[in-house]
This record gives sequence, C-alpha cells and structure tokens, in this order.
Amino acid sequence: MSAYRGEPNYAHDSQDRLGVLIANLGTPDSPHPRDVRRFLKEFLSDPRVVEAPRWMWRLILHGVILRVRPARSAEAYRQIWTDAGSPLLLHSRALVDKLQEKLAQRDIVVALGMTYGNPSIASALRNLQAHGARRLLVLPLYPQYSATTTAAAVDRVTAELRRWRWLPELRIVTSYADEPAYVEAVAHSIEAHWQLTGPSHLLFSFHGTPQRYFLAGDPYYCQCQKTARLVAEWLGLSTSDWSVSFQSQVGREEWLKPYTDQLLLRYAREGPKRITVVCPGFATDCLETLEEIAIRNRNAFLANGGEAFHYVPALNASASQVELMLQIIARHTAGWRSPASATERSARRERALALGAAR
Repeated sequence: MSAYRGEPNYAHDSQDRLGVLIANLGTPDSPHPRDVRRFLKEFLSDPRVVEAPRWMWRLILHGVILRVRPARSAEAYRQIWTDAGSPLLLHSRALVDKLQEKLAQRDIVVALGMTYGNPSIASALRNLQAHGARRLLVLPLYPQYSATTTAAAVDRVTAELRRWRWLPELRIVTSYADEPAYVEAVAHSIEAHWQLTGPSHLLFSFHGTPQRYFLAGDPYYCQCQKTARLVAEWLGLSTSDWSVSFQSQVGREEWLKPYTDQLLLRYAREGPKRITVVCPGFATDCLETLEEIAIRNRNAFLANGGEAFHYVPALNASASQVELMLQIIARHTAGWRSPASATERSARRERALALGAAR
C-alpha cells in the first residue's frame, strides 16, 4: 500500500482554490488535569520548544514535570476558561470565521490549525485539500519569529505534506513584527484603552525564550524590540515612557531579560506605580495573557505597592486584526494565478474524459 495520500476521486472540473492555514499554538480540550497533561506532553515533547538531549529531557519530562505541572496548570486554565471553552480557541475561530467571510467571494478557503491539541494542523490541511486548495499560504499567528513557535508550526505542516502525493504550491509568512498595519493596530488598541483609563507607563511584555536560543541565532529578541520601538514611536512616547520585558520563564536556565514578574515588582516598590501592560506577541488572548499577566502579575503588582495596573487585550478577532490579516494574505499571495473559469474547467474535464479519466 502506498505511503502517500492520493485523491482517487478527483474531478477534473473541480475548482483549484487558494487555501490559507491560520496556525496558532493550541490549548487543552478542557481545564481538567488529564487533558492539560495530554496537551503539555505534546507541547513539551517538541524539540523546537525544548532544545536538550532527548534522553535526558524525556526523563525530566515524564519523571518530574508531567507528574506535577498538569494539576497546577489546570488550576490556572480554570481561572480563564469560559462556558464556550478556551479563550485562545474561541478568539482564533472567530478570527478565521471573519476572514473566511471576507475571502469567500475570492474563492479562498481558510482553515484553523493548532500546533498542539485540536484542531490539529494536519486536520486543517486535509480540510483545505478536500476543498481543492492547490496553492497554500501558511500564516502562523506569531508576529515575531521564533524557532519555538513559527518553525514548530511549519514542522507540523511539512510533516503532513510529506504524506501527500500531490503537493500544493506553498508560501509561508514567517513574521510580521514590523508590518505597518500590525504596528498601527497595536498602537490603536493602546490608545483606545488609555481613553478609558488615562495613560501610564507602558510595559511591552513578550513571551520569553532561553537566552541561549537568542545566542544561537534566533531573531525573536530583536524582532520584539523592534515591534515595541515602532509602537512607541507611533504613540509619540519618550524612552522613559515605555519598557520591554519577557514573561513565562521556567526552570533555572537564564531566559531573555528583564523578567516581567521581577520588573513589575520593582516598579511596584520604586515606581512607576501606574502601569499599562500590552502583550503584542500574542495575537489572541490566552493563558499567558489572561492568567499570568491580567490576574497573577496584576495582583502581585498591586499587593506590593503598585497603584494602578491595566492590561490591554490582544487584538483577537477585532476589525483591526482582520484587516491586518487580509493585508498580509493579499501581499503574500500576490502573483498566484487566478482560479480557472467554469468554461476552462469544463474544457479540462472533457479533455480528461477523452483520455480515459473517470471524472
């Protein structure tokens, strides 16, 4: 039996479409420790996420982390879980639905796939294949490139495509850290928030990575700094009005600094005591923004002398995020041929039938 997935029922008059895969990190199916453990096992087993000797890491992961962390993480997930499910999944689906509505008339099909958990990238790609996608744009929802995120998603794409007999034309958006529409969207979200709360010191908090990943050539740190600088310039802020930090560090290894939690504690004690936090590396709100920043770090800041703490929500499925995605899609799909007309498809089918095709 062939190892490659074919299309034995292919119809020669079917429409060849352009497919867009929107990829995000993923989420457990529920906040139950069993589902959280399954998710963490898949996530933390990825060598893109944890670069360590496999034998050693497996011992640590299965012997320690997966015995302790699922219950603690499940409690954190329960604090942000909604009646409709995970915020990350809900916002991601809403964004894809809005993009599909905008792009349907152009015969573009959009699918959502998660690097870890459900719906998987593999299932999303098979959905695009079933809808006739012969040209594929992969758009991970990571504005700043990191091997731990963007490359991990692309690994899942290529792992699935290795099983296909008829490969689509492929393009990949690796980052959009300095995309003008992205910078403007983040800046506008901060402005809108400040209209309600009043301006305060702006802290850009990005997800951290081990320092050695940066030293090995990962451009993530530089792209985070660039995004923050461009947004601050758009807002007309002076250098003393804003700062950059990195969150979510784990273990004893040195990660990108300064650490968000430590910096906020220093601010709470020494000033500035009024803080606005934005997390522009997250396209959608999730555990790291809602529980870690908007709940846990907020409580610690206020308990240690801080006077005001405001969190600016992620762009999620807002109109500005939809417009940003549409601009990225338009630019990265430029030059791809237009879909065949009904007349062209009919003629193609007649020629195939004359050569002995079944459909």
